[in-house]
Amino acid sequence: MPIEIKVPSVGESVTEGRISRWLKPDGATVQRDETVCELETDKATADVPAPATGVLRHGAKEGDTVAIGAVIGSVDPAGATAARAPAANGPTSRQADRPPTIPEKKVPVLMPAARRASEEEGIDPATLTGTGKGGRILKEDVQAAVGQVSSLSKKDAPPVASPDPKSAPSPLPPTKPAGQVGNLSYERPAGSRETRVRMSGIRQRIAERLVQSQQTTATLTTFNECDMSAIMALREKFKDKFKEKHGVGLGFMSFFVKAAVEALKAFPTANARIDGADIVQQHFYDVGVAVSTERGLMVPIVRDADRMSFADIEKKIGELAVKARDGKITVTDLQGGTFTITNGGVFGSLLSTPILNPPQAAILGMHSIQKRPIAVGDQVVIRPMMYLALSYDHRLIDGREAVQFLVRVKECVEAPERLLLEI
Repeated sequence: MPIEIKVPSVGESVTEGRISRWLKPDGATVQRDETVCELETDKATADVPAPATGVLRHGAKEGDTVAIGAVIGSVDPAGATAARAPAANGPTSRQADRPPTIPEKKVPVLMPAARRASEEEGIDPATLTGTGKGGRILKEDVQAAVGQVSSLSKKDAPPVASPDPKSAPSPLPPTKPAGQVGNLSYERPAGSRETRVRMSGIRQRIAERLVQSQQTTATLTTFNECDMSAIMALREKFKDKFKEKHGVGLGFMSFFVKAAVEALKAFPTANARIDGADIVQQHFYDVGVAVSTERGLMVPIVRDADRMSFADIEKKIGELAVKARDGKITVTDLQGGTFTITNGGVFGSLLSTPILNPPQAAILGMHSIQKRPIAVGDQVVIRPMMYLALSYDHRLIDGREAVQFLVRVKECVEAPERLLLEI
């Protein structure tokens, strides 16, 4: 009897999802717990496994929106047994008269980023060799294949003879729809000028959250700048020993997470949230770190950051970033959070005003490091400087608290020994 494949629950607040891709075709033989399709929700992408070994039957199409718990297909265990039985007993006379069937081509397991890259480049996934875990195809495998095809095309292309300008026919001009604006006429270039693509569930959710933030909070931003000399000198001195001992690089983000936690302890209102007419004080420090992915901005959570060492924070951020970029982030990784840090500096941003992530009351923005002349005592010196921005909900946090919060972060960054001494 066929066993139903149901949409799994991926989080308390998620009620539906969209089938982004079937990884196994209809009628294929699948193994128990093998991923058969990808489910895209408004928060993350989840793998849907086969409930048993047997023949897969699709019950929903790619792109369909399905509710949590809905049946999207089935697996028939008897189908796999029936398929194996004739092979064991030898072909029947009827089977002998049939033409030989082409064996089903195994569809390799594609990571989401690799799938998008293969579709854009027109690469057949079956021709690729996966270098990821379990033979999974990564985006790098697709890029390598594209490079090989490009080089072979150039190598095998026959030389093109220069045409005789006297004998060559005159090319016909492309058709260009004409138009007119006022007294001026114009011609549009031939070909399509726009492409319509449906927004992914995650992109729709991001758009909703950003608009919600702007409409439901009283957002204000205060700015400051910090001298990165001390942190850069510390990293340069101990980065090799740090990586040798902990197996991870010492980045800037762990310093800012630690500095933010110290500021949150000093100004607990920045770690609170509004619930109706109540202010909810949160006595834990779950810091969200914004990560840019091909599918949009995600904010995985570093939980209990106040209890973690620099190495633990760096490892956790690296782990979450890889999961987010590979499309393996879970709803649990994204839920909650009392404060957020975003680093636009990695893309070259000099200054910005971060948008709040409700119901959080504040968000810290980091920016690019630039050498600038500043006054130190009575002298002008060149120092690596970074602009900091703190966006906050003015309904909950007053300007004085916000400014002092940012000053506290600045003090911890400019004198990182404060983080060790907790002063």
